Amino acid sequence: MTSGVGLAAQLQHTAGVLAAVAKGQRWDGAMARVTPALRPAVQALSFHAMRHEGWARTMLGLLASRAPAPWPGALLKLALVLLRAQDAMAYAPHTVVNQAVSACRAQEAQAHAAGWVNACLRRYLRETQALEASAAQTDEARENLPGWWVRRWRDELGAHAQAVMSASREHPPMVLRVNRRRCQVKAYIQALVANGLSARAVGEDGLMLEHAVPVHQLPGWAQGWVSVQDGAAQLAAPLLLEALPAAATRPRVLDACAAPGGKTAHLLERGDVDVLALDLDAERLTRVQSSLQRLGLGATLRAADAAQPRAWHDGVPFDGILLDAPCSASGIVRRHPDIPWLRRPQDIDGLAQRQRQLLRTLWPLLKPGGCLVYAVCSVFDAEGPAQADWFAGQHPEAQPLAAPGRVLPGVGVGAPGLGDNPIMAFDGFFYAAWRKPQPVV
Repeated sequence: MTSGVGLAAQLQHTAGVLAAVAKGQRWDGAMARVTPALRPAVQALSFHAMRHEGWARTMLGLLASRAPAPWPGALLKLALVLLRAQDAMAYAPHTVVNQAVSACRAQEAQAHAAGWVNACLRRYLRETQALEASAAQTDEARENLPGWWVRRWRDELGAHAQAVMSASREHPPMVLRVNRRRCQVKAYIQALVANGLSARAVGEDGLMLEHAVPVHQLPGWAQGWVSVQDGAAQLAAPLLLEALPAAATRPRVLDACAAPGGKTAHLLERGDVDVLALDLDAERLTRVQSSLQRLGLGATLRAADAAQPRAWHDGVPFDGILLDAPCSASGIVRRHPDIPWLRRPQDIDGLAQRQRQLLRTLWPLLKPGGCLVYAVCSVFDAEGPAQADWFAGQHPEAQPLAAPGRVLPGVGVGAPGLGDNPIMAFDGFFYAAWRKPQPVV
């Protein structure tokens, strides 16, 4: 890793981020306190550590007689991950040990733990083989996911479980969505080639870059030619738009949980639609507005709870509703490796209840002949297939429409919902869609 800041300082600040995550804070919130000069190194180190969190937790338990405080525990786990032979961060063992001890001493309130950190790291180096053999006995260490999460995926995903778990540890590809109002896919591929970049098509509007780059290096980024959006997320807009009533001249569409706004923008790029975009978080909606301005698009944005329509609905039914519901985000672990360690088993049932509340509330707001698309970036049964079955039982009149169903990361070409798209271009998602029938005259 290249950085103008020494490794000890990188370890010190990364341990702070990891300790905050261990206390239940989201990674992006913890990163907001990191100074810009340190941010690239801390991001790389923290993601690397979180992708090995299960192994590191197990190893910590083998090395420590009792649980340490969050910060020295985070520092030790980070250093252990860097010491592990199969990792590719390329630091010599003595460098990792020395810099970890220096990082501990530099953190004034934790300087007393420097000797403990030193002793644990040196013991790992002396007893690597035996310690690794012990750690390998646990699902948490092998899969780098909480044990309950592993068991649930094995039960629910069956033969696909191992591929999904492996994919969740991988670095995700960078997938772009071309703004067809400003550029065409073929033309954008040529622009990429002219800038020394290469990509392959993903669906109708998507391109998967061979190598990720900062967005400001993408041709036409400032001009709104392109956005970053995973291939699975790009399935939502066409699914809804193609099912809208043919008679509607400018269909009225509700994006019920809009932030961060990728699906909102895709709807506007592909269709002549009037979009009302809701989200509970007013601050996140300001970022949606900035993104729409860059793309040359416009929608009505409102900070509101979609499950409380009396506060925002004008009484006019919608031709289409996109419910990209709050969920466990179990399908995007490769992009957010903190997610499994922030979730608890009981969270899934709570989220499923919220999803049902939204489905129950929004269905009456749909015009006869209109379409509701339900989407979650999760691959847990309770948030996907079970939710679709529940809705069908509650609304037998609802006409099911063809939808991708469950899309699994890492399963590959030919899997449901993937078509002929390349392996790893999709996060984990679930999609279902229903049409409200016209009344019988």
